[in-house]
Amino acid sequence: MRRYEIMSIFPMEEDQHKSGREQLLSDLSANGVEIEKTDEIGERDLTYEIKKRKKGRYVLFTVKSDPAKIVNLDRIFKLNANLLKYLFVRLDD
Repeated sequence: MRRYEIMSIFPMEEDQHKSGREQLLSDLSANGVEIEKTDEIGERDLTYEIKKRKKGRYVLFTVKSDPAKIVNLDRIFKLNANLLKYLFVRLDD
């Protein structure tokens, strides 16, 4: 199992942020990913518009997972309409 950080950007609207985050957490648990830490970074201006939005809510997840599951999660996250952007970063052991 490797450690990863998942940086995610959600819409500013409370209902979309909440449902997008719940969907992301359920996708992680359904794939057997162990969540170590969750950091709410807060609201920030986006560098460029994403889906016609100029602001977003940033959340950083630190997780442990198999590398093969990360590939599968990438496909699943693309279907989450309430997730503007995400990035997987592998942490050094």
